Amino acid sequence: MPASIEDLFVHNRAWAARMERERPGFFTSLLAQQKPGYMWIGCSDSRVPANQITGLEPGEVFVHRNVANVVVPSDLNCLSTIQYAVDQLHVEHIMVVGHYGCGGVRAALDGARIGLADNWIRHVQDVRDRHRGLIASIAPEWRYDVLCELNAIEQVLNLAQTTVVRDAWERGQKVWLHGWCYGLKDGLINDLRMTVDGAEGLDALHRAAIAGVAAAKR
Repeated sequence: MPASIEDLFVHNRAWAARMERERPGFFTSLLAQQKPGYMWIGCSDSRVPANQITGLEPGEVFVHRNVANVVVPSDLNCLSTIQYAVDQLHVEHIMVVGHYGCGGVRAALDGARIGLADNWIRHVQDVRDRHRGLIASIAPEWRYDVLCELNAIEQVLNLAQTTVVRDAWERGQKVWLHGWCYGLKDGLINDLRMTVDGAEGLDALHRAAIAGVAAAKR
């Protein structure tokens, strides 16, 4: 195998030894059934690691990632993960987390062709088209950031309309949905004020969150 692959095994063994030395019983504790309180739906970008960003331990956050953090009813992979998180793990908070500098969002805004993923990014282009007027009103250097935020908000709306989440709310299960954006340049999470805990008032929350993006000082 290439030296770079061998290095991964070396690093793994060093990490495992360090963790057991610094925190005896660390791995034994992970054998217990996972009981995360959070689910993170984020971008596949390698620079956006959910546990490190939030300061959570392994086992504390359930993660699903795809290009541009999209939630759509045709994606059975994403929906199955959400269903397991809600129905089996009983997570109380699901965060849809975009990130500034997202390549998928950039391609969607520019209409760039990148290959098979063009079909997936069409979902982000739908967000672009839905908010074309708002995006056009923003200075060009901020439009990528704005679409990142709008996309996260719209994906929370999609998440709130899934049968899994609706069924959970109808049976009285507590599930909060959150729309965030993460900054690569400073490591900080931006709360987009799209926090939903039920179907009631969803449209008003959505409108307020979009208005917040439009009014934000940049």
